[in-house]
Amino acid sequence: MITHADTELSLRGPDPLPGLREGHFRRLCPNGFGDGNNGYAYSSAWFRNHLYVGTSRANLCLLKYAMPYVRIDQWPVECPFENYSPEFERHAARGEIWRYSPTANSWERCWQAPMTMGEDGSCFSRDLGYRAMTIFQGDADPEPALYCASWSRSRGRGPEILRCGAGCDFETMRNPSFKSQERDLVVTAIRALTPFRGRLFTAPTGASKGNVNAAWNTLVFETRDPASGIWRSVNDPGFGNPPAVAVVYELTACHGFLYAGTGGTEGFQLWRTRAEGSPPYAWEKILDGGAGRGALNQGTVSMHAFRDHLYIGTGIQNGGYDHRFQVGPAAAEIIRVDEAGDWQIVVGNAREGKEPISALGAGFNNYFCGYIWRMGIHDDWLYAGTMDWSVILRYVDIASKPHKSARILAAAGVEEFIQLQGGFDLWRTYDGENWVAVTCTGFGNPYNYGCRNLISTPHGLFVGTANPFGPRVALCTDGVWEYHDNPDGGLEVLLGQRPA
Repeated sequence: MITHADTELSLRGPDPLPGLREGHFRRLCPNGFGDGNNGYAYSSAWFRNHLYVGTSRANLCLLKYAMPYVRIDQWPVECPFENYSPEFERHAARGEIWRYSPTANSWERCWQAPMTMGEDGSCFSRDLGYRAMTIFQGDADPEPALYCASWSRSRGRGPEILRCGAGCDFETMRNPSFKSQERDLVVTAIRALTPFRGRLFTAPTGASKGNVNAAWNTLVFETRDPASGIWRSVNDPGFGNPPAVAVVYELTACHGFLYAGTGGTEGFQLWRTRAEGSPPYAWEKILDGGAGRGALNQGTVSMHAFRDHLYIGTGIQNGGYDHRFQVGPAAAEIIRVDEAGDWQIVVGNAREGKEPISALGAGFNNYFCGYIWRMGIHDDWLYAGTMDWSVILRYVDIASKPHKSARILAAAGVEEFIQLQGGFDLWRTYDGENWVAVTCTGFGNPYNYGCRNLISTPHGLFVGTANPFGPRVALCTDGVWEYHDNPDGGLEVLLGQRPA
């Protein structure tokens, strides 16, 4: 087992030194493009020699308004305006898309969510953010285009699909039509956009009233022409057992199959199909019950094909502790599956006669790792980025909690702990078994609590963070909490490059 970035390596295959280290990364965009309301680099894509980043905004304020069951003793950020108030809608709630030119080393904002009118006459931002991006050539496209999917409002008409042919020429396509047994589905977000066998696949994820990660439908849809707005379902609801499946959360291609990872009360399931013939396609179940861990592997947060395996990163919603359904807290795992459907624990807890092949426990031995949020391949290395909620400890009255571990942490010093560990982890592996830590502190910013995107390009590896701790964050001085401007709040984009 290898756990330190500066350790000399002796792995199978080519010289492993091309792997990136923390010192190889530089910040291209701190502080949410100058606006701390840009909390998440929600989606990213490399298109026509530019990096595109879709944001989501004011995430912690939206959490406060929409999810009252999430309780924190001191709210981390200032939320001066309520959801749907004119001030919130115009200044905090409008999702954005930015474009970076590596040759010019410059950013430009390509798109800002339009304002729209509700049935009650209220004016609000149509899109809170842009949750998915991919490159796809539909039947109506003369060449490959950039497609983006939105996170819409509960008062709106559902998620939108945007298309960009080049530059910043974004246009909104016909509103996607998702039907179940000829009934329109009421959903608010699309998280997955996955090309496979000449079609674009998705699974609506998100519903109103704070259900960001559940749409209360369990269908996968496909289209050959996203511009048409016409999508057709390709599976039976819940793959035939909907009580155990709350949402289809992630889609990816591997082994010549389209894989679908779910989330549910009994733990995730993994299904796959060749997508041949006429829908609904034949689907095969590969895993269920959270790969033997039950609800503590609530959902498939990330999936990525690497060498001969499909790697699955798990998580529990709301950062590793589902307050609403009382699941967790627990750290996330990485599971891998081969083409035959056999599986191994890569990073996680031993069970069913299986030991983690990396010898690393859940969360890379980090209790505060709520998700394995993103994975990506760069220079033949698999990178895995986490969500680390340890900075939230700053806003919790630890000393009053009944757990012995909480009292020990309070005595040791929460601030000292956050300085040592706060911020997401980024790890890399050449063979899936030996892992190297690139950073365990969010690249030195504890407010970077999540690695939201990993994009490999000819210019290097781009990392987009989740950092919703802006524009103003709560600070405690002599027992008194006050909100102050936070120059370290807002999403960041970093670029990792090997020295010439």
